[in-house]
Amino acid sequence: MADLPPTLDDLDRMAREAWEALPRPFRDMAGDVIFRIEDFADEQILADMGLEDPFELTGLYHGVDLTRRSITQPAPETPMVFLYRRAILDEWIDRGDVALADLVAHVLVHEIGHHFGLSDEAMDTLLDEAD
Repeated sequence: MADLPPTLDDLDRMAREAWEALPRPFRDMAGDVIFRIEDFADEQILADMGLEDPFELTGLYHGVDLTRRSITQPAPETPMVFLYRRAILDEWIDRGDVALADLVAHVLVHEIGHHFGLSDEAMDTLLDEAD
């Protein structure tokens, strides 16, 4: 019997393990973030982002980032991080140089970075400086 690809539940488990492995102060500052694992982003999200190929999007942050929240405004919706299983698996296979759990953790941390108000460029700079 051939090995089956990791399921939505498998990626959910990996994401939760990656979250638990992050330093507690980081998790505390992030607050209540909901994680959702789906096969692909829906057509509306892809259209809003100007993407035609669903394999181009491995993750998405949805919510008001911490830098734009105000105590005078009503409570914002719960922040959500989406991880897209098929796109992550495709990148994992294409790269061939990273463990799947490490790639899931990378995408998760990247999307949490958006929750903290960091742009893609700022996160790239931080990663470059860490190397």
